[in-house]
Amino acid sequence: MKVVFMGTPDFSVPVLDALHRTHEVVAVYCQPPRPAGRGKKDRPSPVQARAEALGLLVRHPVSLKGVEAQAEFTALGADVAVVVAYGLILPQAVLDAPKHGCLNIHASLLPRWRGAAPIHRAIMAGDAETGICIMQMEAGLDTGPVLMRAATPIDAETTGELHDRLSQMGARLILQALDRLPDLQPEPQPEEGVTYAAKIDKAEARIDWTQPAEKVDRLIRGLSPFPGAWCDAGERLKLLRSRVVEGQGEPGELLHGLTIACGTGAVEIIEAQREGKRPMAAEELLRGLPLPPGTRLG
Repeated sequence: MKVVFMGTPDFSVPVLDALHRTHEVVAVYCQPPRPAGRGKKDRPSPVQARAEALGLLVRHPVSLKGVEAQAEFTALGADVAVVVAYGLILPQAVLDAPKHGCLNIHASLLPRWRGAAPIHRAIMAGDAETGICIMQMEAGLDTGPVLMRAATPIDAETTGELHDRLSQMGARLILQALDRLPDLQPEPQPEEGVTYAAKIDKAEARIDWTQPAEKVDRLIRGLSPFPGAWCDAGERLKLLRSRVVEGQGEPGELLHGLTIACGTGAVEIIEAQREGKRPMAAEELLRGLPLPPGTRLG
């Protein structure tokens, strides 16, 4: 099939690779390069870098609302557009241009967790499972009918780990969907069970030690690696990996090592990161940042 691919971050790259191996990718759309790094020089997105390495046509318009941009898209004569974490709203003219419309790969079991941060929100909410949906796009936010879905359990993993697993699942599922596209029956999303995965606000990232250990653990894993849940340990300390353990004390009290009392129960920090440092195991971090038992973390 002649495919237009539309995506921007790391999550989208395995899908692009899978489509490139099996179909004709006539163009790749992604967000424009953004200033990054110490020099604040424009840096291409992961999708742009990969597409250029594959020798594909890359476009990164600031908007698709203009007549010229829509005409360029239509002129590609695509059978289908595959969209995954692109970052721009698609006008109706773009949605209607490909023969089979635009298919979105969404990292949740719709209608749960429509929106920007479905992986973070699923872990933070304590969901037992999540998955991938292949959705026929329409004008609403993740409201279109679902063509295929695949579920997977959420283990004691971080958003980073689940992100990588779902990215590979999405790549496999979209190939199956394209192979079966004429025979797939779109399934309208039920009106019950709709939840929205709002973009992560940095204000959410500070840990409230008065919360139960299970909730603190989900926050730590759900915000790892970015933006990272944090606490005050005399300096800003980002906590990246944890598990719930037995223990009790005043909320925020260090019981031993990096085991910290919560409102109920305790969490053991397995991996953390000091300001300006790389992530490291708890034992290594404590060699450079002595935190004796009884220390209260803010």
